[in-house]
Amino acid sequence: MNTIRRIHHLAAILAASACAVLGLAMASPAMAMTISLPHPGPSVPQPQVSAQVHTVAAGGMPGWQITLIAAGAAVLTALLAVAADRAHAARRQVTAPTL
Repeated sequence: MNTIRRIHHLAAILAASACAVLGLAMASPAMAMTISLPHPGPSVPQPQVSAQVHTVAAGGMPGWQITLIAAGAAVLTALLAVAADRAHAARRQVTAPTL
């Protein structure tokens, strides 16, 4: 019985570590920085061209993607909660009531 509990504990630690690594991997592109270096070639003056630029979006994530991620996270959390509750109920020992 004690070895089964240790295996479950180890599996929980492994799953939490995998989730943490996955979260860091998903967040790393958001934390990346683009650094532009000057061109190493000879310094040649470039002609000045003025153009009118209309910015459509300044960046970020569209609202529908945020909603989809939040809904997916809610469904995944609900499924994990149900699975954990069923596993807990299966391991629970029923005792006879005393009269």
